[in-house]
Amino acid sequence: MASLSDIQIKELDKRASGQAFEVILGSPAPDATGEFPLSPPKKRDLSLEEIQRKLEAAEERRKSHEAEVLKHLAEKREHEKEVLQKALEENNNFSKITEEKLNQKMEASKENRTAIMAAMNEKFKEKDKKLEVVRKNKETKEVNGEGN
Repeated sequence: MASLSDIQIKELDKRASGQAFEVILGSPAPDATGEFPLSPPKKRDLSLEEIQRKLEAAEERRKSHEAEVLKHLAEKREHEKEVLQKALEENNNFSKITEEKLNQKMEASKENRTAIMAAMNEKFKEKDKKLEVVRKNKETKEVNGEGN
C-alpha cells in the first residue's frame, strides 16, 4: 500500500458540471514486498500413494456424479410417466363426459321426437273424428234430403 507522500494529485479540469483529477502514485520503496510472489510456489513431489489416493478420490467423485445424474434421469422419467398417465386419465375422463353428454342429447332428441309424433298422431285422430262427424252429417243430410 502506498503512503500519502507517494501520491500526487493534479487538477486537470474544473467546470460547472464537475472536476477532473489525475492521481499519480509514486514508485514503490525498495524494501516493500509485492502482494503477489514473483515466482509460482514450488510443487513438491507427490508420492505414489498420494497419487493413488487422489486417483481413487477422483474415481469416487466420478461415480458419485454418475449416480447423481442417473438418479436425476430416473426421477425425470418417472415424472414423464406420471404426466403421461395424468394426460391419459384426463383424456379418458373427457371422452366419457363427452359421450355421456352426447347420449343425453340423443335421448332428449328421441324423447322430443316421440312427443312430437304422439302430438301429431293425436291431432290426426282428432281430424279423423271431425271428418267422420262431417261425413255422418253429410250422409244424414243426403238421406234426409233424398227422402223429402
